[in-house]
Amino acid sequence: MDNGWNQVARAVASEFADVNDLEQLTRVVLRLGLAALLGGLLGWEREIHGKSAGLRTHMLVAMGAALIVLIAQQSGGSAADISRVLQGVIAGVGFLGAGTILKGDAQGDKETHVKGLTTAAGIWLTAAIGAAAGAGKEVTAVLCAGLAFGVLTLVPLFAPAPRPEPEAEAASSPPPTDRP
Repeated sequence: MDNGWNQVARAVASEFADVNDLEQLTRVVLRLGLAALLGGLLGWEREIHGKSAGLRTHMLVAMGAALIVLIAQQSGGSAADISRVLQGVIAGVGFLGAGTILKGDAQGDKETHVKGLTTAAGIWLTAAIGAAAGAGKEVTAVLCAGLAFGVLTLVPLFAPAPRPEPEAEAASSPPPTDRP
């Protein structure tokens, strides 16, 4: 006769049965860890430049995307099922990125300027990198993260700095004074 504790032990064991062996556990830890590391690399670059989405945000986005893809794979999803999962990740993270985009007046002018597009694009790409890591495409994830890091760090060195409009320059300079 089974006592209650044996039933509880069997229930707990069956709940933690999604990783069957050490090889599978290693695969899960490697994929999630790589996603966190690569997301952290991009997030670190954003954080040292004072951007709103930094290290922790990028790490969580990458790990979340990797986990969602891993779950779909472990559940035995077909290629079409996993494609739908990826579509959901892409759309969902798009909404997260949209929250980082701000549109406002430029120094009180009637024209508006948009801020946060690079951060939004970075969050979206970080999710894609995490999804690649979660799908077992580690080399692709590492290459993409390296390219993205290059875009974020090297392109600003070579891109021309934006110049203020002549009207904006005049509006931002202090008015002349009559004092000697």
